[in-house]
Amino acid sequence: MQYRAIVRILGLLVAMFSVTMIPPALVSLIFKDGGGLPFLLAFMLCLLTGLATWYPYRNSKQDLRAKEGFLIVALFWAVLASFGALPLILMDQPQMSITDAFFESFSGLTTTGATVIQGIEFLPKAVQFYRQQLQWLGGMGIIVLAVAILPILGVGGMQLYRAETPGPVKDSKMTPRIADTAKHLWYIYLSLTTACTVAYWVAGMSWFDASCHAFSTIAIGGFSNYDASLGHFDSTAINVVCVVFLWIAALNFALHYAAVTGRSLRTYIYDPELRAFFSIQAALVILTFLVLVHFHIYGSAEAAFDQALIQAVSISTTAGFTTTNFSDWPVFLPIILIFASFIGGCAGSTGGGLKVIRVLLLYLQGKREVDRLIHPKAIYSVKLGDRALPSRVVDAVWGFFSAYALVFVVIMVCLIATGMDNLTAFSATAAMLNNLGPGLGEVALNYAEVTDASKWFLILAMIFGRLEVFSLLVLFSPTFWRS
Repeated sequence: MQYRAIVRILGLLVAMFSVTMIPPALVSLIFKDGGGLPFLLAFMLCLLTGLATWYPYRNSKQDLRAKEGFLIVALFWAVLASFGALPLILMDQPQMSITDAFFESFSGLTTTGATVIQGIEFLPKAVQFYRQQLQWLGGMGIIVLAVAILPILGVGGMQLYRAETPGPVKDSKMTPRIADTAKHLWYIYLSLTTACTVAYWVAGMSWFDASCHAFSTIAIGGFSNYDASLGHFDSTAINVVCVVFLWIAALNFALHYAAVTGRSLRTYIYDPELRAFFSIQAALVILTFLVLVHFHIYGSAEAAFDQALIQAVSISTTAGFTTTNFSDWPVFLPIILIFASFIGGCAGSTGGGLKVIRVLLLYLQGKREVDRLIHPKAIYSVKLGDRALPSRVVDAVWGFFSAYALVFVVIMVCLIATGMDNLTAFSATAAMLNNLGPGLGEVALNYAEVTDASKWFLILAMIFGRLEVFSLLVLFSPTFWRS
């Protein structure tokens, strides 16, 4: 294990991360809210710590292997989210314990969107902006941005990319060079954020609210500047903008790249994962709408459809924006929505969950086994579109699902052991592991009343979800640490 090289890289990344403290300080200066000092202090602490860590090992430039890539990615999220908690610890408003500051920072950077803060609209603008910025940076993965920069500093990036990129297929690149791939991803990400900001502003938000909500929408994060989330605006137009851009952000960014460079929408039309994604979305929205209409929850069919659309899309894509307390909805709807978050977005998107492609492959594999029971001597293959998939891909998906289920059960049991009731523990684990945010029971609105012990288990679940289980689980294998 190249520990010196790993420490050197982490030092560089922490020093780079210090720059993210400057925009909130500038926002504080613009709005004159007096909340800029904690960010300036955090900037200095991050910069000095990063440089002090990097300097002794500045000449350690060994080539990275895959195992170093996994370790760096895991440490990257843990270390940067920890440094991200600094301004939250240092500020006077809100006054947060160390546990709460870490929870809020990890929730932001992993795009989970769970919060322990109450009275968000009364916070300084700098703090509001910082929370949204954390989600925006974490949405695509700060590591991808770092991969575009680190080659200039003499650090190879392919190992980091393979460890970080979401989805079951990790070796495909849009461009021959990894740095170019990362840059193209960020160009698309930035363009979508700009378009979303303008759309929110046209729909009725202020420029500040529009930019903040665009950050968390494109990141599929769910943080808002208001306790009531999107419900604060009570606007169908804003809800529609949110839904459209959540759908766009939940698609594989490689599809966006192919469509832009090829100047054709055919890439979208022929993608089997996209078709499965929108089929699931349509079924969920229709089901939610029909139940709300049947139980007369809202005064008109139009209002019911508006609520069904925004809540079904927001929860199923793992964004977690809310316009109402969906946990109060009748019969099975709250549970259905939580289960929908297990599917999440497409591979290569900013969404969480298992990913649509994995769920699709699990369905196709299950269908194949049923066909084998009917015709034992027949030979069946799992096909994605017109392409038959090798058995190792199907095996990998089943392995991921098994590991995901195991981690889910272990964390849920640990939460119950801390005194949390069964429903809250189940929904909180699902919300953290799927990077969703809101849950049911005691965590339907926020996580302020959750015990400190439970919060640390939930932080662990956030990291497992963000790194898609295996990238973190591999560190617990004794084989990983041998030679």
